[in-house]
Amino acid sequence: MSRVCSVTKRGTRAGGTIARRGLPKKNGGIGLNITGRSKRKFKVNVQPKRIWVPELGEFVRVRVSTKALKDMDRKGAYKVLLDAGLISKARQRQGKANA
Repeated sequence: MSRVCSVTKRGTRAGGTIARRGLPKKNGGIGLNITGRSKRKFKVNVQPKRIWVPELGEFVRVRVSTKALKDMDRKGAYKVLLDAGLISKARQRQGKANA
């Protein structure tokens, strides 16, 4: 399985680090010199979760990033999962109408 959030669709991104040597000019040196560049990966913090959705009355298994979990805390699991297309709309429960 790839490391991709099922809600935000964010995955691993490529980037790099820059190695520098020397004393900065403001500290009395001749400046920082770039001595090397190396490739690295920025990985998404993806967690397998079993999330309770009260509107559906069931658990939903998803692989979500911690950012998506924070969104679920703020907006609610039902709205976030519905917007991501992972669940379908909950049907209205049929009960006796209180008049």
